[in-house]
Amino acid sequence: MDVRSFWLNGSPATGDSELIVTNPHDGREVGRHSVPTDAQVEEAVAGAHAVARQAAALPVHVRAEALAHVSRRLAERADEIARLISAENGKPIFWARGEVSRAVATFRFAAEETRRWSGEVQRLDTEPAAAGRLAYVSRVPKGPVLAITPFNFPLNLVAHKVAPALAVGAPVIVKPAPATPLSALVLGEILAETDLPAGMFSVLPLQNERAAALVADPRLPVVSFTGSAPVGYAIADQVPRKHVTLELGGNAAAVVLADADLDWAAQRVALFSNYQAGQSCIAVQRVIVEQPVYDAFVERLLPAVDALVTGDPADEKTQVGPLVSEAAAERVEQWVQEAVAGGARLLAGGTRDGATVAPTVLADVPHDAKVACEEVFGPVLILQPAASIDEAYAMVNDSKYGLQAGVFTRSLDAAFRANRELEVGGVIIGDVPSYRADQMPYGGVKDSGIGREGLHSAMEDYTYEKVMVLTGLTL
Repeated sequence: MDVRSFWLNGSPATGDSELIVTNPHDGREVGRHSVPTDAQVEEAVAGAHAVARQAAALPVHVRAEALAHVSRRLAERADEIARLISAENGKPIFWARGEVSRAVATFRFAAEETRRWSGEVQRLDTEPAAAGRLAYVSRVPKGPVLAITPFNFPLNLVAHKVAPALAVGAPVIVKPAPATPLSALVLGEILAETDLPAGMFSVLPLQNERAAALVADPRLPVVSFTGSAPVGYAIADQVPRKHVTLELGGNAAAVVLADADLDWAAQRVALFSNYQAGQSCIAVQRVIVEQPVYDAFVERLLPAVDALVTGDPADEKTQVGPLVSEAAAERVEQWVQEAVAGGARLLAGGTRDGATVAPTVLADVPHDAKVACEEVFGPVLILQPAASIDEAYAMVNDSKYGLQAGVFTRSLDAAFRANRELEVGGVIIGDVPSYRADQMPYGGVKDSGIGREGLHSAMEDYTYEKVMVLTGLTL
């Protein structure tokens, strides 16, 4: 099998070793990639640092067209890339196609935002002392971006770091997840087709232990990380003077109030507690149901979970595939067993076959069980009755995480109350917390992270305001 090159300052390169990527479902080899040497990593950092001024000065049309080109090429190669995502990640092809479509849109949104990205003018002669003065406020890149990306969305979460960096004129170095580097390498291949200057991007498939040196390097003043909270906060602690953006996941809650459409809620909860095999930061994990409709909801939920198709991710009918590794599946299985041993009732699933965990539903889960208070990152949901809307919202907030929450209700009052009271970065009314539009601000509070993704939000995050004052003007 051919060995894929990595991308060093915009050009293909090979190191002195290689790694094999395998399919989580059946263990077959998906691809091989070359691994950068320490000298090549240094070359990438030096290249990003050297091109930073040129990158910041790139005309808007150059940046926008490069991003638009990536969007078009991803669309043209959509089937090929979806199959690659499915193979290296274990994601069912249905969901992999959705990820490619989202990446197409993410780069398109970035191109559009780039053309809108402009400064603003402020008249300062609001006071006599500032007569004849005008301020021009622009945004300037903070510098090259180190993008450390996870395995669960190996294309679109890379896109959410690369696209806004290029949009504002910041060089970017991508360190993809070791389990799923191939999608990012294909993205590098497409970026290399553009007219971006050398040094504008590198894609370095490194093992995680080699990331610390990149994080510490002062030539990379912005670190954007998506992954687990312990690793994210360790990065922030390591470089307190850098600008660090963290997306750290959660244990997302879906609230089902008594006035909800129970059939719709049950179908959505069943699907989105198990999509991506639960390996999404906003997969449904906790389902909080008002007591008057609890039994009726459970009666609808369990058949919907049972109807999900689990199997080979390459099969068009498969909805739930394997986790990223057998070790990940073993951990999820252990957490479920610990909850049951502590008094939880197993209503569905709970079994494991290799890297695949059957869609699992638990009730009466102890408050301190890991499946209740940590991020499962597997196809597991827990059911929790609530006596009232007051108790339901309090239960959502009774978590160290706060990424997104969903509230199934027909009441505008309940919806706006949720927006006021829920301690999360996003509130999805009438649907699961798993909904995300790629252009909207996305991020959390508490242990779910720092900063926001979404193209415009990330572009602001990667830049600082700079003011130029013009004097002696006749306004």
